[in-house]
Amino acid sequence: MVDPLGAKKSVEINGDNISYSEAGSGETIIFIHGITTYSFIWQNIIPQFSNDYHTISIDLLGCGDSDKPLNEDYSLTSHAERLFEFVKALNISKFHLVGHDLGGGVTQIFSVNHPEYLYDLTVINSVAYDFWPVQPIIAMRTPVIRQLAMATLDLGVFKLIVQRGLFNKDRVTDDLMKHFWKPMLTLEGRKAFLHFAECLDNKNLIDISDKLHKTEIPMLIIRGENDVYLSSEIARKLHSNIPTSKLVLIPNAGHFIQVDEPELVSNTILEFYRKTQ
Repeated sequence: MVDPLGAKKSVEINGDNISYSEAGSGETIIFIHGITTYSFIWQNIIPQFSNDYHTISIDLLGCGDSDKPLNEDYSLTSHAERLFEFVKALNISKFHLVGHDLGGGVTQIFSVNHPEYLYDLTVINSVAYDFWPVQPIIAMRTPVIRQLAMATLDLGVFKLIVQRGLFNKDRVTDDLMKHFWKPMLTLEGRKAFLHFAECLDNKNLIDISDKLHKTEIPMLIIRGENDVYLSSEIARKLHSNIPTSKLVLIPNAGHFIQVDEPELVSNTILEFYRKTQ
């Protein structure tokens, strides 16, 4: 069976293996996932681009098939710097950048620190400013809660988290849950997930907000209006503060908008690329 994300590859960054998938040819688009997911979340998006673009979907350190060291920093700032090392390792000098959830925070930091690499930036149901972390992520920082989560987190509980994040509840199939649950099948994967949550600090995004507001990079902000995990104020504040931004609200979509409305999301991004080019 052909993987919709493309060919699976890996590259060593600072001694750790970063897994990624690659497809298509043309200008490069790099897709960055958030917490609770990994590159699979783009499986219904990538095929819409790979005929005309060179697509790369990354598993952040600690996620998916990437290494999961517990002595490394999984903060958004550190992920952004690893992304910089990644594009240098692959000799990518210019690309489109797309981030979802915490991945949107990673891309914001990258855009401020390395703007010369970007054609444009797209953030989808993204974190920003100090409106996050949200529950249950905050609770994961408490040692007792972490231990309880290690002992009790099961597929049933995780399925409820995914269902809450979708507008179309019927999209929660056994196959979708198999993808979501894959990293949690091992103790290593569970520990990495909790370590990711523990490393989060919204100060990472507060610190770059003034520079972000002055960006000259074209920016697309997409929000599924039924996202129960992240406030609508995030998208609206980003849009009001960034003159180069365009805000698109998608009504029948939740936090995992790539599952709810993959074609609409893809077409929105493609239209944005056509207009900015």
